[in-house]
Amino acid sequence: MSQEISFSQFTRELNVHLDSVSYNELVPPVEYDENGDELETRKETIRVGSGEIYRLLQPYLSVRLNEQIRAVLPLAVYLVIFQLFILRENIVDATIITGGLLAVIFGLMLFMEGLKVGLMPFGESLGISLPAKAGLAVVLAVAFLLGIGVTFAEPAIGALQTAGSLVDVAKAPYLYTILNDWAGILVLAVGAGVGLAAALGTIRFIYGWSLKPLIYITLVPVLGLTLFMATDAEMMKVLGLAFDCGAVTTGPVTVPLVLSLGIGIANAAGKGGDSLSGFGIVTLASLFPIIAVMILALYISSQYTPEMIIESASAVQTTVAGTQWFETTPGVEIIGGIRAIVPLVIFLLLVMTVLLREKIPTPKMIFFGIFLCVLGMIVFSLGLSYGLSKLGSQSGGLVPAAFTHINAVEDSPLYMLWLGLFIALAFAWLLGFGATLAEPALNALGMTVENLTNGSFKKQTLMYAVSFGVAFGISIGVAKIIFDIPIAYLLVPGYIIAIILTVFSNEEFVNIAWDSAGVTTGPVTVPLVLAMGLGFGNALGAIEGFGILSMASIGPIVCVLSTGLYIRWKINRRHASAKLEPEQYEGSPLV
Repeated sequence: MSQEISFSQFTRELNVHLDSVSYNELVPPVEYDENGDELETRKETIRVGSGEIYRLLQPYLSVRLNEQIRAVLPLAVYLVIFQLFILRENIVDATIITGGLLAVIFGLMLFMEGLKVGLMPFGESLGISLPAKAGLAVVLAVAFLLGIGVTFAEPAIGALQTAGSLVDVAKAPYLYTILNDWAGILVLAVGAGVGLAAALGTIRFIYGWSLKPLIYITLVPVLGLTLFMATDAEMMKVLGLAFDCGAVTTGPVTVPLVLSLGIGIANAAGKGGDSLSGFGIVTLASLFPIIAVMILALYISSQYTPEMIIESASAVQTTVAGTQWFETTPGVEIIGGIRAIVPLVIFLLLVMTVLLREKIPTPKMIFFGIFLCVLGMIVFSLGLSYGLSKLGSQSGGLVPAAFTHINAVEDSPLYMLWLGLFIALAFAWLLGFGATLAEPALNALGMTVENLTNGSFKKQTLMYAVSFGVAFGISIGVAKIIFDIPIAYLLVPGYIIAIILTVFSNEEFVNIAWDSAGVTTGPVTVPLVLAMGLGFGNALGAIEGFGILSMASIGPIVCVLSTGLYIRWKINRRHASAKLEPEQYEGSPLV
């Protein structure tokens, strides 16, 4: 039973059980030297026991840990249940996989915390100081180099590199040589694409350009090169990799760090108040790497024939005598984690201290965050090798047993053809839907969109639209592997539909929809879907298992734009039925 009381009575009741302590009792007395000057008071070191440390960190760590558990555990449980009860196969190396999944959870927790504490504040302070002390050319050069650096630091880029060992050189020589012989150049080309996107996105932040024309201009070479490469049987096998590279780049390092730099520059230039600040750069960082990988593939094809690549690969396999410790796990993960983060940090430090001659803000906190990033990257990479990739590859390799015979499953096919195909596609659909809903970045994007549209576009509506788009995209990508559909036949129509919807959509929804494709490809989804696709392809004897991520990027664009057009139609119909004057609602971002 509630009772109304006055505010004065309320404040009096609050102070009933409070004790007053004089400030003088909390600080040491002031001491003076022989000249009468006040001596500096030396602060006593605070001593905290293990119990106090646990009580201080427990609420904080539980939140961070729960974020990663919600992202990883449901997917792992889903894969295990599907394999045990639908495919009727035991989990191979279950103990090792479990340890790997735990390493993924703890590694991601450490890495994301280090990113928030260290790298992101570093990037934002750099973005604020850079335009004040350097010209536009220097600003763009730094943004370009930063784009290359963050690409090397992406956790998912390692999963892309490890996929090279699963490609048969005889079936796809150009794809094999790009992923093995040109692996470093491949990452550099992807990084150059991200760097160009960061530079162009920075200009867009400063001058407030619309995203629509940039999308049209960028898609011209993307679709043009796609159609050109589709005419060559060997080059067509690289298209899936090229479009998957666009999805891999927009991960937990690239998006926050490049955005923090760009928004910092926009704020310093006086253009940070626009509600569209922060949207659009993810789209460019997805499209530019596609062009870069295509150009690299065309260059390799102009220098080497398929026969030369096959002959060179055979010669290398016969001459390899052994490997060094840093070329095998866990050495490769340790070296890779250090190499991914440390060069990026050194670059940022040089720009801040040498070029701008600025002091590092809160250096202890930033360096602690960087240490967490390196440690988290190493632990995550180990977990990826032993857990997530192994489980995804195992499940993906066994799913075809539902509708066809594979050697790994004795009684395959387990079901009738039509039922087995339905189970395989439903498996991919549910995996994509669940993985997308679990992405923390999608939740954050949904809240931003709901605020931007004054509640007209609900967070849940966006999250389900994106998740449905990814689910259908992954299902179509799996169907591409099953039925051996050329990837160009799916990509070109998909992007044409997206362009048509973009023309009829307003600027806000264009920014949201095209960026939503980037938030879906996180550090958990990418390795899992990549491993599943490659395992699927190997089980069916497909030439390559790439292309699923690229379809998972087109799906949410189409779904979100379609949802936006439907919501705008509903609002216009409501306004028309209510006979409101146009000036009463013309300020709405949806109209």
